[in-house]
Amino acid sequence: MRSRESLEFGHEDRKQLYEYVERHGAVDPVDARKSLDIDPVGFRHHVAILKRDGRIAEIDGTLRVTIDAGAEEEYVSEDLEFHIRPARQEDLTGIVGAIRQVAEEKTYIEAESVADEVDHQDALLRYNELESRMFFVATVEDEVVGWVHLYAPELEKLSHTAELTVGVLEEYRGHGIGAHLLSRGLEWAGSTGYERVYQSVPSTNEEAIAFLEAHDWEIEAIREDHYKLNGHSVDEVMMAVDL
Repeated sequence: MRSRESLEFGHEDRKQLYEYVERHGAVDPVDARKSLDIDPVGFRHHVAILKRDGRIAEIDGTLRVTIDAGAEEEYVSEDLEFHIRPARQEDLTGIVGAIRQVAEEKTYIEAESVADEVDHQDALLRYNELESRMFFVATVEDEVVGWVHLYAPELEKLSHTAELTVGVLEEYRGHGIGAHLLSRGLEWAGSTGYERVYQSVPSTNEEAIAFLEAHDWEIEAIREDHYKLNGHSVDEVMMAVDL
C-alpha cells in the first residue's frame, strides 16, 4: 500500500476491520472477527478485499496493515555484518529498548518522546486519517541496534513534511549504520511524496548536528534555552533537509 493514498473502503464493516488491525498492529483473525461482531462470511469477504487492495496482509497467522517500504538489505563493514529493513510489529520491544538506551545519553530528547509514545500503543506502524508512522531498523544477528523513524500528521498544511529521528547503539557506531538508516528513511519519505524532513536536537549533541550537516541537512532555527538538561538550559537546534 502506498502510505499516503486516500483511505476509502466502500463498506463500514471493512473500514472498521482496517482500523482495528491498524490500531492493534498484528491481530488474530478470529479475535478480530469476534471483537467486531462481523459474521464469518462477511468477515472473510472483507479480508479478501482488503488483501486485494493491498491494505492488509496475513503474516504468521495475523492480519497487519501493509506499507510498501522495500526489502531487507545486507551490508558488511570491516568485521561487522548488519541488515536494514522495514520494521515489523515484533520489533516494537527492540526499537523501544534501543531508543531508550540512546536517550540515556541525554542528547536526543525527541527520540525519547517517540519511545514513550510507541511504548504506550499496541501498534508500531501507523497509517490512518490522522497520522502516519514508519520505522526502519538495523539489525545484527536479528537484534535491533539502530532505527530510523518518520512521523507525519495527516494535515493538509503539513502534508509535505515529516519528522525524523535516527539513532544507533553506541557500541555499533562507526560502521556506517546511521548513514544507511538515514538514507533509507529519506528514500522512503521521498518516494511517498514528502518534500521536507526535519528534526530537532539539543545544541549539546554536537555529534548529531555534524552528522546531519554532513548529509546536507541545514540548521533552520535555534530556540534558546528550550531544554533543561541536568539542571542547565540548553538550546534546541532545528534542522531540515529538502528532498
